[in-house]
Amino acid sequence: MTAPAETADTVAAIAVVGASLAGLTAVQTLVESGAVTRVTVFGAEPHLPYDRPPLSKEVLKGVWEVQRCDLELVDDDRVTWNVGTEVVGLDTSDPSGPRLRLRDGAVHDFPGGVVIATGAAPRTLAGAELTGVHMVRSLDDAVGLRTDLDRRPSHVVIVGGGFIGAEVAAACVERGLRVTLLETQEAPFERVLGAEVGEAVIAEHRRRGVDVRTGTAVAAVRGSDRVERVELADGTVLPADVVVLGLGVTPCVEWLEGSGVTVGDGVECDATLLAGPRVVAAGDVARWPNHRFGEFRRVEHWDNAIRQGRHAALRLLAEHGHGTAEPFSTVPWVWSDQYENKLQVVGSTFGFEEAVIAHGSAEEQRFVALYRRGEHLVAAVGFNQAKLVTRYRRMLAQPVLWTDALAKAELTGPVMS
Repeated sequence: MTAPAETADTVAAIAVVGASLAGLTAVQTLVESGAVTRVTVFGAEPHLPYDRPPLSKEVLKGVWEVQRCDLELVDDDRVTWNVGTEVVGLDTSDPSGPRLRLRDGAVHDFPGGVVIATGAAPRTLAGAELTGVHMVRSLDDAVGLRTDLDRRPSHVVIVGGGFIGAEVAAACVERGLRVTLLETQEAPFERVLGAEVGEAVIAEHRRRGVDVRTGTAVAAVRGSDRVERVELADGTVLPADVVVLGLGVTPCVEWLEGSGVTVGDGVECDATLLAGPRVVAAGDVARWPNHRFGEFRRVEHWDNAIRQGRHAALRLLAEHGHGTAEPFSTVPWVWSDQYENKLQVVGSTFGFEEAVIAHGSAEEQRFVALYRRGEHLVAAVGFNQAKLVTRYRRMLAQPVLWTDALAKAELTGPVMS
């Protein structure tokens, strides 16, 4: 199918691949411009855009119906939503603009450009196809797991002690279920938060009866038709009638093979989020140089999806002379609610060299830890300290010397309410 041509004052048809939060935000931004003539959204899932953070919390606990996760759509006649439609190929070789190929073989030209917002898919392991083995990435994943939890399983085993694993563990405990949490690192969250902070975050899980096992690798999950046990690398066998895999994710880039767009651990973009001629990327799939923190990597956070979705759309419009191409720089921010506790991370703990609890204490379950890389403060992690985390988020918008950050922490005192 050939899309309408662009005139001097208009932008021809644009495609957004991925009916995600980043994709939705890109659509919202594109239709703010009167120059945009048509936007077509392709989503592989059968659902219109929805919010993912509640899936591992309110939805699993049964306090939300899934409809509460629905996001408000764009009310604009220029936008067409094609959900349940998988894009399997992109061709950027034609100077007139990108071309998409769908699973059914149809080919569509989008001379206005393409926004890639396909997100990421969960990692898996041997035996994941068994009934009773779940991941929590999509709406259908969460509904399937909630249905299984409604059966009152005797033993839930969670593989992976990251944000998803910890949130699912909390939801299961609040349902009165027996839970074992398995983590390969010596302390939960050790790689991203450090051992001391990681242990402080997981302490409430231990107190509530979760069997937290660190330094524990899983070989496979086993069963006949339904999962029955988890086999550990050391030969130990754990009984389980529900298993949840929280092993992290990999970016959805397979469909871009041979497209002319560079992929690796995500879609490789320049500092402005441009990935190729009239092609931009946003959200979990986008890998870009964040000059504020001197990093070239992906950021898998809700807030980043929104900010990048908007920036990528504006960058695509700049390709057509509407606006200017600006670098995308951000202070990453992520949160996790577990029981009554709120964990917040601002900045980048990636490759940190030192972590110090500068306010409060781990024992009080109310603290802020600061993170150093080189001579600079690069992140702050707050546990039940929302106001103080907000202050550090503003502070991190500009480079901050580590010595200055510690001095300011001393002046503000050990804990702020």
